[in-house]
Amino acid sequence: MLVIAYKNKEFSKWAKKEGLSDALLLAALDEVGHGLVEADLGGNVFKKRVSLGHGKSGGARTLLAYKKDDRAFFIFGFAKNARANIKDNELRSLKLYAKILLSYNEKDLTKAIKEKALIQVEANDG
Repeated sequence: MLVIAYKNKEFSKWAKKEGLSDALLLAALDEVGHGLVEADLGGNVFKKRVSLGHGKSGGARTLLAYKKDDRAFFIFGFAKNARANIKDNELRSLKLYAKILLSYNEKDLTKAIKEKALIQVEANDG
């Protein structure tokens, strides 16, 4: 089953600044679908390294809300050289955020996309 992926507005801005294309995000999501993640942080939040063209070790860390065979939301990202990890209170907030996003029905998704709070990750992002 095809997993539909989204990114929130803040993640989208960060990814663009870092040069992280939708194609790279979709490749990372494919790996997540095959169980290749750096960490399952609980609450449907996963940590996934993504290469910025210099190999994964020097790349970025993405956190995504993910439900197998359903949908994924890229919700937070950081460069490895910017910080080592996220704080416990940030993780608690991200788990709550993931729970909300993964509970969205089609009407909620359509509204969030229309309001530009969420952007669909697409293979042909240029």
